[in-house]
Amino acid sequence: MPNVSVTPEQFTMVRFDAARIAAVVERLAGEIGLLDTAEVRVEVDESTPLGRAKVTALEPITVSVESGALEDPKRPRELSEEGTGDVIGRLLFRVRDRLDPAFGEAPSDDELPLPHSVAWDVYAVGRLARLGHRSQRQRRLYHFRNRHGFTDAADAAFERLWSADGLTWKEITAISDEALAAKEAVSS
Repeated sequence: MPNVSVTPEQFTMVRFDAARIAAVVERLAGEIGLLDTAEVRVEVDESTPLGRAKVTALEPITVSVESGALEDPKRPRELSEEGTGDVIGRLLFRVRDRLDPAFGEAPSDDELPLPHSVAWDVYAVGRLARLGHRSQRQRRLYHFRNRHGFTDAADAAFERLWSADGLTWKEITAISDEALAAKEAVSS
């Protein structure tokens, strides 16, 4: 099991428990195949209710999240373990992909074009859903359509990403680009 650390250790602005977050991350790391990872750091910015989350480093694995990403939407300032699993699980799949030499070289999270980022999220969350975690499939489909168009080609691309395993970065971007091309064809 990887050594998981959560910062801050004591929360003052939200009612989160670092040990609960660490337990979710440890379980996910095992399920996703990151058992051999030495260290996973989760840095929570509790000063904002926003929900941005990204991978900021691979050695050690560092995930940066705004507290809103882990918050229970029905109980403000309370931790949602299910939501934490959704957000951190998606990011840990991205880490696993990045660590796999066969996956190829993907840009950093800050440099990802939005359509490619959304396509990669669909691929990650589809795999997370097959592990038995919350998927919010319709939410992901709507988000994908917003970036790739409300077309049959976009829906087919979504299905390919959602149900796939073992894709490379090049394949993910090609699927995304094909859907974008269909969107442009419909628009012209």
